[in-house]
Amino acid sequence: MTVFEEQMIKSLHVRSMSETDLSEGHDHAALFQSSTISALLEGRYDGDLTFRQLAERGDTGLGTLDGLDGEMIALDGLFYRADIEGRVSEIDPSSRTPFAVVVEFDPDLVSDIGGPGKMSTVLEKVAAVLPEDGVVSAFRIDGRFESVLARSVPKQKRPYRPLVEVIASQNMFEIGPCTGTLIGFRFPEWSEGLEVAGFHLHFIDEDRTRGGHVMDFRILEGTLSAESSSILEVELPPGVDLTCGDLAGEVHDAIERAERPG
Repeated sequence: MTVFEEQMIKSLHVRSMSETDLSEGHDHAALFQSSTISALLEGRYDGDLTFRQLAERGDTGLGTLDGLDGEMIALDGLFYRADIEGRVSEIDPSSRTPFAVVVEFDPDLVSDIGGPGKMSTVLEKVAAVLPEDGVVSAFRIDGRFESVLARSVPKQKRPYRPLVEVIASQNMFEIGPCTGTLIGFRFPEWSEGLEVAGFHLHFIDEDRTRGGHVMDFRILEGTLSAESSSILEVELPPGVDLTCGDLAGEVHDAIERAERPG
């Protein structure tokens, strides 16, 4: 196992590992990530780790499935898939993921975010209470939502296209009004390419019937729970390495096209 260090990492230590390193155990305070967002952008959609392996590293998180087959939401130790229509089903532990980030969620911050409010206003409130020293923050917002604009994409077949091309065929849909949970991570700006810099959100409703990758939302009232970590463990499939966005501006442009609304 190696430690990836950059001048701009500040308080966050990124530990890269291979699948064989998983048997060595892990730091329960660390976030765990399978592969990188850069690899996903390049079209590396073949699943690497099983969800059984992923569950050993965290109970809360987000990601996708083998072949980019839907959006993954992990909540309270259960793993769900939102299909192209936003319909939710539980994931078989033997299924694999090409990209995911999870944490053993143990919040050290709980706050009423009030409402009603639109996505930009709510995320400003979230950012205001999260630490600004370069660490990664994981959070969930449980509440009543007026609406959630979400997306999912169709399962891909080889030869795989880059993610920005796949997103052109994404399906956007609206969920709500409903009660549900936003699962989110905020990564520092320097991490673009390793992950999505800034906020990355997935949603699932209380009935576990609808969900997806969040593009926009309006909340009526909700409660924020959050924790931050200075350690990120990244499992790298063969042929994938760590990428820092400060070294690759094109990665930022690709993520903006693939992950942001508009």
